[in-house]
Order: sequence, then C-alpha cells, then structure tokens
Amino acid sequence: MPPEGRMMSSSRGLTIIHVDMDAFFASVEQLDNPSLVGKPVIVGAKPGGRGVVSAASYEARAFGVHSAMPISAAVRLCPQGVFLPVRFERYGQFSRQIRDIFHDFTPLVEPLSSDEAFLDVAGSEGLFGSAEEIGRKIKERIRVETGLTASVGVAPNKFLAKLASDLKKPNGFVILPEEKVRETLDPLPVGKLWGVGKKAEMRLNALGYKTIGQIADANVEILVRAFGSSARHLWELANGIDSRVVTPDRLAKSLSADTTFPEDISSPESLRHILFELLDHLAWRLRKKGVKAAVLEVKLRSSDFITRGASKTLLQPLDQALLLLAEARPLLEGLLADMLPARLLSVGASRLAWPGETQQSLFDGETREKLSGVDRAVDAIKARFGEESIGRAAFLDPATKKEKPRS
Repeated sequence: MPPEGRMMSSSRGLTIIHVDMDAFFASVEQLDNPSLVGKPVIVGAKPGGRGVVSAASYEARAFGVHSAMPISAAVRLCPQGVFLPVRFERYGQFSRQIRDIFHDFTPLVEPLSSDEAFLDVAGSEGLFGSAEEIGRKIKERIRVETGLTASVGVAPNKFLAKLASDLKKPNGFVILPEEKVRETLDPLPVGKLWGVGKKAEMRLNALGYKTIGQIADANVEILVRAFGSSARHLWELANGIDSRVVTPDRLAKSLSADTTFPEDISSPESLRHILFELLDHLAWRLRKKGVKAAVLEVKLRSSDFITRGASKTLLQPLDQALLLLAEARPLLEGLLADMLPARLLSVGASRLAWPGETQQSLFDGETREKLSGVDRAVDAIKARFGEESIGRAAFLDPATKKEKPRS
C-alpha cells in the first residue's frame, strides 16, 4: 500500500515519448567541424560581445557554462572556450529533418523548441511496434540520417517522459514504466522536479524535503502554505501525476512558449532578450496556425518556486512579433522587481482569433502591413529551411552591428 497521503501515477500505458537533442547547436558545430570535437564549444556570440549563450557543448558545461547565461559570464568561466556565432540556417536544416522523422511515426507531435518535442504514439503502435520500439527507431534514424545524438524518454505522461530523457544524457534512452516510477522518482533530489530551481530546492531542503519521495509523502496543504498554490502541482509531479496531453499546434486552443533555465537568471537584460526570442517563436506558431492572439500573457517563475503572471487584452488581435513585443515588455517589467532571480519565463496567447473574426484597425495600417511583410518573408524562409533558419536583428544597432541596450 502507498503511504498515507500519497497518490500513485495514472494507469496510462507507455505512450508518451520525449526526444531532446544533445547540446543541439554545439553538436551541429562539432559535426560540421570535427576539429571541435572534445573542445568546449559555446554558441551565442564572440567574447566581448553582449547577449546570452544559446548552446554549450558538454565539454563547456563541465566549466559551468549553460544556455541563457550572459556571454560575459561564460568567458569568465571558460576563457579557453571556442565561441561561435549562431548559424540559424544550418540548425534549421537539421531541425526540419528531425521533425520530419517524428511525423513519420505519429501526427501527435508537440514541439517545445527546435530540438525538443513530445510525441504521443498511442495510435501508432499497431504500425510501428511498442512505444519503446518506436523510441529506439526514432533515436537510430536521427543518428543515421543526421549524425547527431538524441536522448529519449518513454513513459506514461509528459513529465515522466521528460524526466526520463534527462536521466542518462547525453545519448540516453530510458524507459520509465508505471511499476518503476516510485523507485525511480523517490531517491532523486527535489531539484529534478520540473520547474524547481536552486533557491526553491534550498527552501525545500530547509523544510526537510530533500528527495522527491519525501515530497510525494508530504501533506500537500503544508506545501501549499509554504510555497503557494503552485505547490499542489509540485506534489502531483512528485507522485508521477501529469494529466497534460500532447497537443499539436493545429489542435491547440491557446499557444505558449516557455523556457526553464538551467541556472537561475538575475539579469533583467538577459530576460528581455529571451522574452523576444520566445515571442518570435510564438508569433511564428500563430501565423502557422492562421490565428492571432487577442490576449497576451507573460509569466515568470522565481527561483523559490513562486509563479506570477500578467496578461493584457489587446486592442486588436496580433500575430506580428515586434508588435507582440511592444505589448509584452511592460508586462515583463512589472514582474521583474519581485521575481529575481528567475527560473522560468513563459509567454502565452489565448482567445485565438481566426481570419474574418477581427475588425481591421483604422490606425497604423501601413506600419502593420510592413511588419506583416517582414513576417511573411521570415515564414517563407522557415518553411523552406526550418524553424531556426533565420533570426531577428531587433536588438542590433544598425550603426555598430552590436547589441544595443534593451531598456
């Protein structure tokens, strides 16, 4: 019998796969230039430049370098690193190729980014075998067809699949059936729970919760009093419970883009940069789905597991990245004062409006049309070369070609 207060994970079978490419951008650079293999490769900008790390090879991670870290911090930690600019077009070619492999096995693919996705293969097992077999076939096809490695997790739900894919990185393959959930989760440190940062982990440790098993056995009301309503979700995850379904963009009633940072971020400048990257991705998904956002939301999760959000109903539904940025920036600024260091940043679009459901604005029509023209050009490039095939220069100063301050 489970301990008092503990709930067991749902009885759903092994149908969810999480695929996460290993150090994607950095691995592509090492693939294209074999002399970089074994060296600490840091993709983002040259030393002395501004901006954040987009990817770091495992050799660079050994020095403490991680994605979303300011380049200046990466230089201090790893001055011997090989610093390279981002090559969106090249990564996009691989991203599209990998996404095509996913869709060869199931239409239920929920991309989290260019190098990470959930797949629901419940309806594909009659054609391709069990979820384990499908996961191994996907992993092998990625290796053979791209030369890159992926870590794969197979489990009954999204949280467990994502956790499984991370357990034996890089190049891992982990099956986490329901009967193994407790013995796998219980001894893991609480920091392995989705969204728990270092500060939250320290607070949990101070309260006597050092392992996921201790969270699972805890009185949920005590956790809620200590961490707020989001602690209930934390307790559910600790019990292996996650009811979210894999939702392709074409079926979604709302869209979001988020990123959980490997290390907490204290720099507002870095968060502003990441905000635009997320909005650019969200706007592309809106246009791909053929809808516009009537409500925009920004969420920030602090390192002590407090999550706050701010939303705005837009005067006119939007799908242009720069216009969404203008609306989202004040929302982020209103959250920064009390939420640093931050663990997660999220942007969301809801009340999606379809063509013909919105009234055209009488103002700024020329500006909107120019921005829409830019977006259409970006979309055409992404459609041909993949999602990461082009990046925005919104934060570049035309005179110096260096990042200008984002205030």
